[in-house]
Amino acid sequence: MDNWKLHIEETPSTNTWLMTHCREEDYPNLFTVYTFRQTAGRGQAGNAWESEPGKNLSFSTLFHIHTIEEASWLNMLVPLAVVRVLDDPLRLPLKVEEDIAAGFTIKWPNDIYWRDKKVAGLLNENVIIGNRIAYAVAGIGVNVNQEVFRSSAPNPVSLKQITGETYELEPMIDAIVQEMRTLLPLLQDFPALKAAYMERLYRREGFHPYVEREVSVAPTMIAEAGKTNEEKHKPFLAEIADVDEFGRLLLRTESGEQRTYHFKEIRFVV
Repeated sequence: MDNWKLHIEETPSTNTWLMTHCREEDYPNLFTVYTFRQTAGRGQAGNAWESEPGKNLSFSTLFHIHTIEEASWLNMLVPLAVVRVLDDPLRLPLKVEEDIAAGFTIKWPNDIYWRDKKVAGLLNENVIIGNRIAYAVAGIGVNVNQEVFRSSAPNPVSLKQITGETYELEPMIDAIVQEMRTLLPLLQDFPALKAAYMERLYRREGFHPYVEREVSVAPTMIAEAGKTNEEKHKPFLAEIADVDEFGRLLLRTESGEQRTYHFKEIRFVV
């Protein structure tokens, strides 16, 4: 075992493994556990993550953070690190062509897209001890060499499907963790982190269709008086106005109305 990473032959979830063992071991910041056979990977809001054994990246990285603000900002830092590795034509593990690299973006809050398809998913989870955050675990799944997807996920794509090339897996983990280490000071400089994140955001420019979703938490948007339930869930066009320090998405409609959404309160129509 390297002093900063550990390979596990098989595990249901690298996030679950790391969160469990962090209570028993004094792992360093950015300690990473990885497997090439994850049997029950989890995505956001309980969604499953499909990963063919030996074909993709499944790993989780530990962050020694202690505040709600840092936990929220990790949702910007981690995908930023991933997309920077994926879209760098000179990065050793990938060597993708420049026109391909230009298609990698961050779909709010933290999925990685290539054009209109999902190439990577992230799941950040906090471990609470007493009344404070003890640490956070960032789970990362990247579709690398898988060629056929059998789940009901609507738009997966792998790097091999994009480029036709087969990639070594472990050097890509090393590159992503190193990029997270490089970006780590931005957790103390939110304006700089946000600027870098916004620059790489999917659908950053222009008006695009969105649909509001039924969720268990109260929506933060300003409801229009007299709007029926059917009208509320029709697609509408809006542009991304901002992502605030709490990670909420601010959309501006064609009429100039600004609406604010938490994760899962809004769906991108792709």
